[in-house]
Amino acid sequence: MREADPADPAGPAGSADPVREYRTEELAEAAGITVRTLRFYRERKLLPPPRREGRIAWYDDHHLARLRTIAALLERGHTLGGIAELTAAFENGRDVGQLGELLGIGWSQETPVRLTPQALADYFEGEVTPENLAASLDLGYLATDGDEIVHVSRNLLDVSSALVREGVPLAAVLETGRRVRAHADALAALFTELMETHLPEGAVPRLRPLAKSVVEAELSMAMDRLLAARASAAPADRPGQGP
Repeated sequence: MREADPADPAGPAGSADPVREYRTEELAEAAGITVRTLRFYRERKLLPPPRREGRIAWYDDHHLARLRTIAALLERGHTLGGIAELTAAFENGRDVGQLGELLGIGWSQETPVRLTPQALADYFEGEVTPENLAASLDLGYLATDGDEIVHVSRNLLDVSSALVREGVPLAAVLETGRRVRAHADALAALFTELMETHLPEGAVPRLRPLAKSVVEAELSMAMDRLLAARASAAPADRPGQGP
């Protein structure tokens, strides 16, 4: 193992800390696997290519982190084929530079969250499948930035993981999010039209908290009405109740 010179063009530009590099045998030992397994992962394209210096392959801490993520996913029951699909989805996902175009977050009060693949798996234990990952990327909930994953909203991350912990499948949460998106777009258009029709130009960003308050209040009252209606229904009319 060696520490690369930060001024070396092959290393991270402007890095203040030296970059640790590993030969093949050193990386395998650090990750707790055999050299044969490491080479197998490379052949399956589970690892990005190493830096070459003549005939020597040099790996760094990003490769070590990827190997530890693979080990964590294998422990959670994922197959190598599934991990390969996850890796491809991460690498083909939207770059974090596009986040400003997703859901108009240039104005958003939502806070993006940076995660490692392992941290994401910890949030949704057993639910981070290639299908769910693809759906999250498609919705714009997730983006990639190098070796990290960026979730577009701390609030959405916390709510969705809480629902999964309660027993709701992540696929169902994502499908509900897709359906909510259509209603949210319609509400946004409604309030934007209202403000642009009756207020000076530029009022929408300033007054958007008012629209948010109206939506929260109406949703809260709608839930109250729904629960009250169900509570007052005759037992025979309730779902799952017999005569």
